[in-house]
Amino acid sequence: MHGIDILANRPAANRVWFDDANLWVELTDGRTLGVPLAYFPRLQRATPRQRARFEMSGGGTGLHWDSLDEDISVRALVLGRGDQTRTGRRTTRNGRTRTASSRGVARRAARTSTAR
Repeated sequence: MHGIDILANRPAANRVWFDDANLWVELTDGRTLGVPLAYFPRLQRATPRQRARFEMSGGGTGLHWDSLDEDISVRALVLGRGDQTRTGRRTTRNGRTRTASSRGVARRAARTSTAR
């Protein structure tokens, strides 16, 4: 694919609005996406007024809510990706990244070893 083809096929927002449960995005190619607000906790907790205060960047390829510190890639929406900050990963004191499931395994192992 050449550069111009990539630009032409990049999903971009034409219009954005909300109902009580969803973020709606009309794309420049005519498609409309409805995404549950549950995918984006900051938007879900925000007031309607806060949600309405957003900016489109990159010709509609990005959505940004400055007061909520929320950035959404329209491409990620098309691919079905929600809030990427909710991965369940946490950095430990020694700089390692652990998932929620690995933390649970470590807790269970610690309980088992102290119970012996």
